[in-house]
Amino acid sequence: MISAGEFRNGVTFELDGNVFQIVEFQHVKPGKGAAFVRTKLKNVITGGVVEKTFRPTEKMPKAHIERKDYEYLYNDGDLYYFMDQESYEQMPLNADQLGDSLKFVKENMVVKVLSYKGSVFGVEPPTFVELEVTDTEPGFKGDTSTGATKPATLETGATIMVPLFVDQGDVIRVDTRTGEYMERV
Repeated sequence: MISAGEFRNGVTFELDGNVFQIVEFQHVKPGKGAAFVRTKLKNVITGGVVEKTFRPTEKMPKAHIERKDYEYLYNDGDLYYFMDQESYEQMPLNADQLGDSLKFVKENMVVKVLSYKGSVFGVEPPTFVELEVTDTEPGFKGDTSTGATKPATLETGATIMVPLFVDQGDVIRVDTRTGEYMERV
């Protein structure tokens, strides 16, 4: 059990038959009345975000999310195949379970498959990935105002904004949590 007074970002717990992960929390102590905890919660199964307020003494059962390394092999239509790194068993997941989490993942990349009580609900890509730029317009000399960017398509098909000096064929590092360009490799 975890009390609302012990909330931290990333903590997962069960509430009303659902599993939630804390995205943001704030302990509020008003001048008048009792203290409370204001939170922004993400439903780990559906991906929905809700805001909820708790009394600091409220207790919820902690939820254990299992994260296991799998290698992304390939996709066949709506099915995406992953291989367990230990047993070499293949596991197909459909596109509904994955959402857009594979936007920055290419074949043979190791990802974490997330499950709760044996049921898989998502995939977590590595925090930083190195991908090749397959298509972008050339930057022009003189277009060097601070922070100027242009769209670039990566080898996985995702499109992100990159600085003007990045050209087609460059390999860049991308933060998968935010989808932002980090640096040229």
